[in-house]
Amino acid sequence: MSALFPRERREVAPGALHVPGWLDDAEQARLLAACRAWARPPAGLETVVLPGGGVMSVRSVSLGLTWQPYHYVPVTAAGEPVKPFPDWLGALGRRAVAEAYGPAAGEAYAPDMALVNFYDDRARMGLHQDRYEAGSEPVVSLSLGDTCVFRLGNTETRTRPWTDLELESGDLFVFGGPSRFAYHGVPKTYPGTGPAGLGLKGRLNITIRVSGLARPPQNE
Repeated sequence: MSALFPRERREVAPGALHVPGWLDDAEQARLLAACRAWARPPAGLETVVLPGGGVMSVRSVSLGLTWQPYHYVPVTAAGEPVKPFPDWLGALGRRAVAEAYGPAAGEAYAPDMALVNFYDDRARMGLHQDRYEAGSEPVVSLSLGDTCVFRLGNTETRTRPWTDLELESGDLFVFGGPSRFAYHGVPKTYPGTGPAGLGLKGRLNITIRVSGLARPPQNE
């Protein structure tokens, strides 16, 4: 989705930074190719079923650890070992945190997992907190494909106040500090708005995280 005016880097809330166009075309293409490889079985793209029987509209694949209601585990719902978290993706996460908070913060950032969510034309994500990690290190969010409305709320409730902004392909969003446990979600996507040259129908969101959980080492 093209903007009439250049989109500016901005702090949306204390500790929450939006950097438009952070990934260049080559980086987006590399990340998309990796997502497509991760989505293949075993431990590929899956649909999460909630305890009450509800089915999440996004489909997901995890690296390092996977989220199953309401904790992280090293195997999928089908009992398959989760794919390893690659070093190069960790380096990208450190670069993102350095972009947001400075070189020292980037050097100290040690992510060990990622969650990749795929949004088709109908998929949405309700307001939620990322609170199943053992610590409070920042979450790095990268967008590929179609533009979405990203809703960043407050840390107390799912109700207002919140801020809506558009995340486009290549955008970086980092939330930490006072905004680390803010409610957030995706109420809307705009089908057909992704870059034509990328070759992606739909939206991919990659969130890089520090689990803070002790577990056996994985083979790369």
